[in-house]
Amino acid sequence: MAEAIALIDYGAGNLHSVHNALKAAGAERIAVTADPDIVRGAQRIVLPGVGSFRACAHGLKAIPGLVQAMEERVLDDGVPFLGICVGMQLLATRGLEHGSTPGLGWIEGEVHMIERTDPAVKVPHMGWNDVVPTPHHDGAALIEPGEAYFLHSYFFQPENGRDIAAMTDHGGGLVAAVARDNMVGVQFHPEKSQRYGLDLLGRFLEWDPS
Repeated sequence: MAEAIALIDYGAGNLHSVHNALKAAGAERIAVTADPDIVRGAQRIVLPGVGSFRACAHGLKAIPGLVQAMEERVLDDGVPFLGICVGMQLLATRGLEHGSTPGLGWIEGEVHMIERTDPAVKVPHMGWNDVVPTPHHDGAALIEPGEAYFLHSYFFQPENGRDIAAMTDHGGGLVAAVARDNMVGVQFHPEKSQRYGLDLLGRFLEWDPS
C-alpha cells in the first residue's frame, strides 16, 4: 500500500500489536500519531482502544484538535475508518461504564455492561468466539464468518439495527461489529485473531466505500 494510515495514539491502545498487524496485512506507511495535521492527511484512520470507555473518551478528547481532525476526514471527507475494541465503542452516543460518558456520537447507541443471565457466563467475555455477519449492510462485506479473539465487559448496542455488521454469542447475542458508510468498528481484536484478523485488516486496507 502506498498510502498513509493514521493509527491514533491517545494513550489507550495496544499500538505496537496493531501496528505490527497492519504491516503484516500489507500496510506500508503507518503514522502512529496524535497530530491533527497528520490525521488530516491520512487516507485511512484506525482507532484502537483498551481500558474503560470513560478513560478512553477523556484521553481522546483531551488532545487539542484531534477529534475535529478525525471528524473532518471521516465524516466530511469519507476516508475509511476502523475502530477496534473500545475504539469501536467510542463511535457510540454514550458509554455507561463508571457513569454516563459522551462518545463521538458517529453511530447512535449506547455501550452497556454485559449482563450475566447465567452463572456459567463469564464477564469479561474473553477468548475465541464466533463472528456471524449480518446480511443487510454494505459495510458488513468487510466482516466474514469466522472466529476472533474478544476481551471486553461492555458492548455497543446501536439504536438502529442496520448499523450492526456482525454478532457473537456469549450467554446471548452481543454486537461483534458495526458499520455505517465509510466506518467499521469491531469489538474483537484483529491483532490477536491470527489469520482471521489479518485477513480482515487486509480487506480494510483495500476497502473503497465511496
